[in-house]
Amino acid sequence: MSDTITDTHGKSVNRLAMMLVLLVGVFSVMLMQTSLGTAQPALMKAFDVNASTVQWLTTIFLMANGIMVPVSAFLTTRIPTKTLYLSALSLFTAGTFLAFITPTNAFWLLMVARVLQAMAVGVLMPLMQVVSLTLFDAESRGKAMGLGGLVVGMAPAIGPTLSGWILEKDHTFLGFTLQNSWRSIFLIDLPVVIIVIIASFFVFHDVLPTRNISLNVRSLIESTFGFGLLLFGFAMVSTHGWGDLGWVILPLIAGILIIAEFMWHQSRMDKPFLDMSVFKNRQFTITTILVSLAMMSMIGVEMILPIFLQNIRGMTPLHSGLTLLPGALMMGLISPLAGAFYDKHGAKRLAITGFTILIIGTLPLFYMTADTPSIYITALYTLRMFGIAMVMMPLTASAMGALSPETAAQGTAANNTMRQIASSLGTAILASMMQSVTDNNKPSSALKGQDPLEWAQKMIDATLKGFHASFLLAASFAIVAVIIAFTLHSGKVNTPSKMEASK
Repeated sequence: MSDTITDTHGKSVNRLAMMLVLLVGVFSVMLMQTSLGTAQPALMKAFDVNASTVQWLTTIFLMANGIMVPVSAFLTTRIPTKTLYLSALSLFTAGTFLAFITPTNAFWLLMVARVLQAMAVGVLMPLMQVVSLTLFDAESRGKAMGLGGLVVGMAPAIGPTLSGWILEKDHTFLGFTLQNSWRSIFLIDLPVVIIVIIASFFVFHDVLPTRNISLNVRSLIESTFGFGLLLFGFAMVSTHGWGDLGWVILPLIAGILIIAEFMWHQSRMDKPFLDMSVFKNRQFTITTILVSLAMMSMIGVEMILPIFLQNIRGMTPLHSGLTLLPGALMMGLISPLAGAFYDKHGAKRLAITGFTILIIGTLPLFYMTADTPSIYITALYTLRMFGIAMVMMPLTASAMGALSPETAAQGTAANNTMRQIASSLGTAILASMMQSVTDNNKPSSALKGQDPLEWAQKMIDATLKGFHASFLLAASFAIVAVIIAFTLHSGKVNTPSKMEASK
């Protein structure tokens, strides 16, 4: 396979250079997705807000990101590739700079900055996938998606560790001092993104064909409110519980009804805003379901496990981040190798093996105690990420490979939308399970006055039971996925890339 191809204007494209700039750019913006979790105590102090308020920085990011993913299909089809990539990076840069300069008496402005960042990420993630499918032919598609898996897996996991390192103390290098401030979290990402923007002017090209289609306002409104309310309802579960009418039940019902209307409307359109007919493809649907189950298990545990390490084990945010860092590195290492294996053998064997490893790495978490050695937790988490790396991008490549070049952008948007919903659903289910089991096993308040030490021990035991139930539920997602994986096509399913199809 040649290192060069031609873009939509007939110009030569160095596919490796373009892919490198794409991956570095997406990696840089995805760091911000999870970086503020570690900084929440510092933000609460700086802005004088409580924990529920500061949590909105994460909630609103996930909502804006999820809302933009369905829109990405329209943008990818309507706007030239280079223009869209540079616009998204510029939007992210504006949001990051706005966050950096936000005064501490304007928390709302920091939320606006997070929305701008999330909108950029919501466009860049699907764009990375569809461009990867276009740059590389069917025989190398798994490797390309594997490199994408390196970004998807490592960036969100490294974010909290990097934030913890920044907030631990001042750091001086090359005569420049990086202060242990929440502002430095935004500052450290800016130079990299700016360099990527400059490099993109020289190596990024229009590789996706565009069509002069008009925006269907009704579809945009239905998509925004439908997916927005659904994600909002899931996000509120951890704070208010499943039974809260105003914060959870009504938003979920309204979101589901609007999405149902949205899907019905799309099925009647000649040129749908989000083409739901891609789910008529059996291989695409099965692999998308499997990726969603993997996301539910991965994101849910990534949210629960740091809480366990900090609240039960008493670790600092930096220490807990370092405990989980080898798992992120493992995912980054294995993703390209899994992609290469997919190119030769297809997704079925990878899916069955990967989900089995995920089960083996998750079930022992059920037996963790307050005295479990850190190395044991690190080993199990690393094993989990090994399994997830074997399934995540190979299954995504299989899903996209089952579609025609004309529906790749729509399929990418649909696949990523399902992943966003699965991530939010998985987090909501595991968080509510943990809280429910903990509450049901709490000691009586009377015991606190009679024997404070026994009450404290029983509180720890109740909390541990909550964590154990969540980890067992996460393992059940993987068990269901293994069963479904046996229905996959045994070989490799691939349609030509857009570049191949145009030859």
